[in-house]
Amino acid sequence: MTRTTLRRAITALTFSALSLTAQADSVSEGEPTMTETAFAECKETLHDKAVQGGVSEKTATSVLADVEYLERVIELDRRQPEFTTTFADYFNRRVNEARITKGRELLQEHHELLARVTDETGVPAPYLLAFWGLETNFGSYFGKMQVPSALATLACDPRRTTFFTEQFVAALQIIDEGAIPLGQMEGSWAGAMGHVQFMPTVFLKHAVDADGDGRRDLWNSLPDAMMSAGRFLQSMGWDGDYRWGREVLIPRSFDFNLADGRRLPLSEWNKRGITDVYGNALDDEPIEAALVVPAGHQGPAFLAYNNFRVIMGWNRSEFYAISVGHLADRIAGAGGLKNPPPEDQPALSRDQVIQLQESLSEKGYPSGKADGILGSNTRKAIRAFQKAEGMIADGFPSAQLLQKLEIKTNG
Repeated sequence: MTRTTLRRAITALTFSALSLTAQADSVSEGEPTMTETAFAECKETLHDKAVQGGVSEKTATSVLADVEYLERVIELDRRQPEFTTTFADYFNRRVNEARITKGRELLQEHHELLARVTDETGVPAPYLLAFWGLETNFGSYFGKMQVPSALATLACDPRRTTFFTEQFVAALQIIDEGAIPLGQMEGSWAGAMGHVQFMPTVFLKHAVDADGDGRRDLWNSLPDAMMSAGRFLQSMGWDGDYRWGREVLIPRSFDFNLADGRRLPLSEWNKRGITDVYGNALDDEPIEAALVVPAGHQGPAFLAYNNFRVIMGWNRSEFYAISVGHLADRIAGAGGLKNPPPEDQPALSRDQVIQLQESLSEKGYPSGKADGILGSNTRKAIRAFQKAEGMIADGFPSAQLLQKLEIKTNG
C-alpha cells in the first residue's frame, strides 16, 4: 500500500468516527466545532510536522490512523466555571484527612525509593507525595482520554494550535521511543499523563528511567514517576535547604498593601510584626519571602519562600501551591492550619467579576481588560479602592467590597 493510499484510508476511518461524534454533539451543543474535511486536512498537517520533528513515518502514520476528533475535549477546554472557586472550597477538597492518612502510609511503604529521589534531587519525600496526591490521588486516576486524539483535537482548534501541535508531536516522539504503547497512552483531556501528570514536552525533557528497564514509563513505574518529578522540580530550582513557606500570624495594624507579591527578607517581616503560628519571631534566615493571603485578611496568611515559586512552575495557581505545601507538611506530621479559611465567602461568577472590574474602572481604579479573571491587576485595583474607602486593603473581593460596589451575590 502506498503512503497516499494509506493516508486516504486513515482519513476515511476518521471521517466515520468524526461524523458520529459531530452528529451526536451537534444535537446537544447546537453546532459542531470542526468539519470532517477540516480535521482530515489538519491531520495531514500534523503528520508532516511529526515527521519533520523526528517521528518515524511508521509511528506517525499508525498513530494518526487511530486518532479521532473528540468533541468532548473541546467542550472541556472551552468550559469556563460558572463560579470562581473559593480558597476554602479548593483547599478543603484537596487537603483532607483521607489524603493525609494515605500519604503517611505511602511515606513508609516507599521509604527507600523516596529517600533515593531526595538524595539525588534534593526534594524531600513529603513534597513528592503531595504532588502525587494532588495530581492523581496517588495513582488512582490517570485520566481516560486517548492522549494523541485529545492533543490532535486541541492542535486542530485555532485558539492554541501552536502549543498543542508541539504537545502532539512530543507525544508521538514518546511512542516512537518505546516508552508506552499507543493503546496505553491515556491521560487527561489536555494531554497530561501518568502518575504525576506530565505534559508530553515535560516528559521528553525531564522523565527518566529510574528502575533500569530501558524505558521511561510514568504510567506503570513508580520509580520512574517519582524520580522524574524530583528531576523536574530540581530543574526549576528547588532549594533543599528550605521549605515551601509557612503559615504566619499578622498583627491587627498590618498594612496589607504589602501582600502584593513583593519579596522581603524575613528580618523585614519580623519588624512588621509577623510571627509564626505560635507567636514566636521568625527565624533569622538570609532568605526572602512574599506574603500570600488567599482568602483576604480574614483567612490564613502565608510567607512563601523560593520553593513556593518552584511549585507554581508546575501549576500557576497560588491555591495549588499552598495545597501542595501544606499537604506535604501534614504528611510529614504537622498539624492543620491555625487559621482555617472561612467557608462563607462569596463565590463569584465570571459575569460578577466583570461587573467588579467595570465598576472599579468607572470609579477611577482601572484593572485592565474586564475579562472576569481575578488576576494581579484586579487585586491591585481592589486594594487601591479599599484604601481610599478606609477598608483593609487586602485586595480580596469581600462581601463588604461587593456591597460598596453594588454587586449582588448569590446568597
